[in-house]
Amino acid sequence: MHLTPGDQEVEAVPKETGAAQPVFEISAGSHAVAAELRTDSSPESLDTQPGANLMYSINDRPPWYLCVLLGLQHYILAFGGILSIPLILAKPLCIEDNYAAKGQLISTIFFVSGICTVLQTTFGTRLPILQGGTFTFITPTLAILALPKWKCPEEGLTPDPNSTLVPASLSDPEEGWKVRMREVQGAILVASLLQVTLGLSGLVGLVLKLIGPLAITPTISLIGLSLFIQVGQRAGAHWGIAALTVCLILLFSQYLSKVDVPVITFKDKKWKVFRYPLFKLFSALFGMCGAWLVCFLLTYFNALPTSTTEYGYRARTDISLDAFSSAAWFFLPYPGQWGLPTVSFSSVLGMMAGVLASTMESIGDYYACARLSGAPPPPTHAINRGIAVEGLGCILAALWGSGNGTTSYSQNIAALGITRVGSRLVLQTAGLLMVILGLFGKFSAVFITIPDPVIGGMFLVMFGMITAVGISNLQYIDLNSPRNLLILGFSTFSGLVLPTWFHSNPDMINTGISELDQLIMILFTTHMFIGGLFGFILDNTIPGSDEERGTKRWREKLHNGTETYFSDQSCYDLPFCMAFLHRHKFLQYLPFLPFLKSQDEGTHL
Repeated sequence: MHLTPGDQEVEAVPKETGAAQPVFEISAGSHAVAAELRTDSSPESLDTQPGANLMYSINDRPPWYLCVLLGLQHYILAFGGILSIPLILAKPLCIEDNYAAKGQLISTIFFVSGICTVLQTTFGTRLPILQGGTFTFITPTLAILALPKWKCPEEGLTPDPNSTLVPASLSDPEEGWKVRMREVQGAILVASLLQVTLGLSGLVGLVLKLIGPLAITPTISLIGLSLFIQVGQRAGAHWGIAALTVCLILLFSQYLSKVDVPVITFKDKKWKVFRYPLFKLFSALFGMCGAWLVCFLLTYFNALPTSTTEYGYRARTDISLDAFSSAAWFFLPYPGQWGLPTVSFSSVLGMMAGVLASTMESIGDYYACARLSGAPPPPTHAINRGIAVEGLGCILAALWGSGNGTTSYSQNIAALGITRVGSRLVLQTAGLLMVILGLFGKFSAVFITIPDPVIGGMFLVMFGMITAVGISNLQYIDLNSPRNLLILGFSTFSGLVLPTWFHSNPDMINTGISELDQLIMILFTTHMFIGGLFGFILDNTIPGSDEERGTKRWREKLHNGTETYFSDQSCYDLPFCMAFLHRHKFLQYLPFLPFLKSQDEGTHL
């Protein structure tokens, strides 16, 4: 490699460093400095040697500027997933054209995600894991808002103030979306108590003993499959722009994923050159921004239609400019900002399906995060506490009114392996950045100007990946088994057919009890609930060995780890109160606190 600062001749000469990575000595006139080239900066290499070559492990404290830069990187990585949730909920909440409400919703979800990240990294598992909005809550939320009384007026159901089934406040557009939001808030608030209970009581392990890949696969994959209509509506606003977005994301995430950008840094009085996987880390962001820029140029040169009825109009970037100009510079989200949450039994039951799916996802993330941050496998008390804190985070999200809950973000865990920084402090910094940036209304309003087809293209990739993640659990089962093929096919297909039929025939459900009618409608229009329920029941009732069901391999994979760690089990201890716990031995019997009688190496499923 040749580097030419100014007119000086620079040579790179490889030096032998034993078994370590190749180090290049750069000669520049009379100066000689070492430049370390990272040749193993891919997550795949970390899978074979978890935690290997970490620059900072879980308990280390990097310099403040590095914490800020890497924290900002984690924020950007989670940006697409978190942002997409309020954009999906905008239409069923009837705020598609209410830019002020959308901006406030975006600020709120980022603000709450930051708080939950700080809570999880400090009092939960204490692993460097980011918390953000969860797609598992979207399907039940859409099922709730699809009930006749919550449908938007423009969908053909003008609210009747005199109706006993429709709140009179729905006739006011500004108050109408808040009434719908309060219904969603109440469902998340009460349903999340289940997650808190599972964590504090230690029942997580018991529940997961009954859940295997054949229950998880239809549950997770149907999250992505059930949203194809919403994705098609946005991408269909201009298929050319949507296709451009997809192509750019694929270009950066796949074709350029192995192209590392050389970066020069000055550290320890030496200039160091290392290769940074820029395209791999920020593929979604680069793809979205590239298509956004194209839309801006097409709008600037007036190449897109100016009539709202013409195809392609939604690709313009000047449609939502009022959102930025009217947004407040400073917006402080607070609990109950949309009003007091309302609770209905049917909505709560439907949301519980999302809670259970989120819990299953997070436990696998904890083990992956521990491996990549140099920590030993999480013990039982850390798993229990992490699930309880996630439930608490969902409750906070419900109180603040983000329209969603919180869960662990897998893409941020992968970033630990690429950056080689597994420090808890970095993620705590990322949480603080999310809170701070969530306070600036103008900052959140910028994202409202992203054209629909750009969002649709991003959704095509994102929800396709969610579907594939669910399907990937099939690697553990015997796919030659007729038993497994029957369970998989029936549960997945039923999760598509039944909700579609119930959506098309809402008047067929008439038990005479309106609450029961709502319960049936919400449960049977929630794709992931139907698929997961059938998969769970059939997998636990049809005879089959652990090898055939895949549960044995799945649990072995979950607990697989390296024997060399950068920390011991003390990295999972709670801060500030360990002396108190030492003095009161009876607390060892609480399943979410350290010093349990059995100091096991993890939650044995």
